[in-house]
Formats: sequence, C-alpha cells, structure tokens
Amino acid sequence: MLNLTDVETGTQIFSSKNEFRVSTLKFHVSEPNIFICGGFSPEVKAWDIRNCKVIKTYKAAVQQTLDVLFLPEGKEFLTSTDAVSRDSADRTIIAWDFHSSAKISNQIFHERYTCPSLTLHPREPAFVAQTNGNYMALFSTQRPYKINKRKRYEGHKVEGFAVGCEFSPDGMLLVTGSSEGKVFFYNYHTARITQTLSAHNEACVSATFHPVLPSLLATCDWTGDIKIWQ
Repeated sequence: MLNLTDVETGTQIFSSKNEFRVSTLKFHVSEPNIFICGGFSPEVKAWDIRNCKVIKTYKAAVQQTLDVLFLPEGKEFLTSTDAVSRDSADRTIIAWDFHSSAKISNQIFHERYTCPSLTLHPREPAFVAQTNGNYMALFSTQRPYKINKRKRYEGHKVEGFAVGCEFSPDGMLLVTGSSEGKVFFYNYHTARITQTLSAHNEACVSATFHPVLPSLLATCDWTGDIKIWQ
C-alpha cells in the first residue's frame, strides 16, 4: 500500500494499492502533487495524489529500483538499479525523460557496482552516486551525464548496505554513513575527508542535514535507531 499523511493534522490524504513492494519514493521538484516510486519491480511509476492514479510508467529490464533522483527542473530523472551484468555500463544508472517516459541513457556508470543512493548538488550541475565499491562517484547532471574521473570520494565502507549520502545545504560538504556505523564528511571540492563521527554500533544507513539549521545532523542505523547531532 501507498499512504500519504498530512504531518500537521495527521489526516490521510492519499491511499492506494501498489502492485509491488516500494523501496524508494520521491516527489517531483516542481509539481508537488506528483511523485515517483520504485522498488521490487521492472517498473517505476508516477502517481498523481489528486486522483490517486498512475499517470506514467517507466519500464526497464531490471528486478529492483534502488533510488530515484529528479534532476533540476524535473524534466529528467535518474534511477539506480540492481542490474550488474557483463556489460558493466548496462542499466546500473538510467536517465529518463519524465514526460515522454523515454529512456534517455543507460550507459552512465561504467563500473560493475550497484549504486544504492543518489544525491543532487544544491548549487552546481552535478550529482553523486553512492557505490558498493566503497566510494562515491561524481557525475554531471547535463547530458551525457559524464563521470568526473579526477574526483572520487573514498575512505568509508558500504559493503552491501543501502547507505545514503547527501550534500550540506551550501554544497561544501558531502556526508555519508557507512557499514561501520561511522559518518564521514568529505570536502566537495577536494574529495578529502574532513571529519568522522562514530555515530552508531550498527551500519549507519542515513545521514541528513537540517534544511534550515545546517549545524544539525540526523543519522539513522540499520536497526532504526535515530540520533540528532549538533
């Protein structure tokens, strides 16, 4: 089931049965009544909460969608998948045209690692993919979405966990969890580790900055333990 609740009133404003188990969901960047969800299915679906209907379906020859990321203006979006084949560039990260449902490119990431999470730089035309190769890769948001081969954010371990990553609101820092339970802060420009935080005893799968108070950081581990850091 898909359920959407108003956080202020507690009222359920959207509910619908979905055909597959959902593992990722993102709202459109400029159309707040539309969201895209993916999961254990070859399909990714766009829903309109005003009529509780699927308005677009995007099909790929994969078993699972790991993450969804809208690019600036929302005309294009990316999906990361569980596909790793002999052709290492095939379907690991896929770029889609939102309106036409057409596949723009599936030849973006050329290494044989899945990417459990994607994040967009807040000010520059760039995005980062967390990889199961124990590093984060930097790409352009502009076609053909080239990887920056000179810059790689490495030093943390992922080891198969769905470890998230995120930029600070000013774009100067890139933060990630790790399979060791630590949080790593990287300088965006130099790709060097600036700080580590021993946050959890289990794998830290999420670390996110407060959108208004950037000195606050929330972290979550594999067991569901959430912590707030100053």
